Amino acid sequence: MTMLGAAKRFGEALPLLARVDRVARWAHRRRTLVLAYHNVVPAGDRLPGDRSLHLPQGAFAAQLDALLATHDVIPLSALYEEPRGGRPRVAITFDDAYRGAISLGVAEVEKRGIPATVFVAPGLLGATTWWDRLADQRTGAVAPEIRAAALTMHMGRAERVMAAFGPGVTSLPSWAGIATSDEVREAAAKPGITLGAHTWSHPNLTRLEPADLAEELERPLVWLSDLGRRAIPWLAFPYGLTSPAVARAAAAAGYTGALRIDGGWLPAASAAHDLRFDLPRLNVPSGLSLAGFRLRAAGLL
Repeated sequence: MTMLGAAKRFGEALPLLARVDRVARWAHRRRTLVLAYHNVVPAGDRLPGDRSLHLPQGAFAAQLDALLATHDVIPLSALYEEPRGGRPRVAITFDDAYRGAISLGVAEVEKRGIPATVFVAPGLLGATTWWDRLADQRTGAVAPEIRAAALTMHMGRAERVMAAFGPGVTSLPSWAGIATSDEVREAAAKPGITLGAHTWSHPNLTRLEPADLAEELERPLVWLSDLGRRAIPWLAFPYGLTSPAVARAAAAAGYTGALRIDGGWLPAASAAHDLRFDLPRLNVPSGLSLAGFRLRAAGLL
């Protein structure tokens, strides 16, 4: 660990030593936090692709245990209900339906008897993502200029991005790919697991023409309808990108709510319902220390 990293972790630990986190959680006892995860990967494996998205299983398990000690874990479908307990509430979500998330991640939440929602883009099932294939293997991130062009000029559409910048890394571990339809359905059969929509093919919705936007939002609802009560009409915006036009289209398509990937804590339940097509989440990246996670979950960072 570098001196800078050590100093950061020491700084994160100080509020915990002073029990400031308890005071912060008490102040947030009537509020709710939605956590956004992506992938959960086997311990000890090298992290290829976009490393920030691939959280080691041990770290994920430790975060769940920390939450159970301090928060009430609720299903996403209960988000608009008024809190009744004396602790902050938290909902757990996964974006993209990575194979590691729907196997290792779902196993960890099932072991603890807590609910979680996986947001699925059916058009990506069984594939690998452009951001993992194009990530620099030294830095573990997509170069800013490539990401910017991918999300604007190429609208975040995988086939266009790969045609422009591919082939990238062609051999990724199995857990770094998107699960198959059968694997997702098997995960959804586990107690407490629900599926939501991540559009059909994971484009940047803000760059689409109205007809394409409507199709990207409506097609996954048809796919989800075959899953009965295991599916919920909730949407996670790809790349966290939205606009007033996208929010209106999500409402018109019939979603109950739609989530960004930034913004932190939700407002009060009644206000959350008013903002239901622009709801915030807290993204949890790989590399975050447990102390840092606990501070964020307490509302201190």
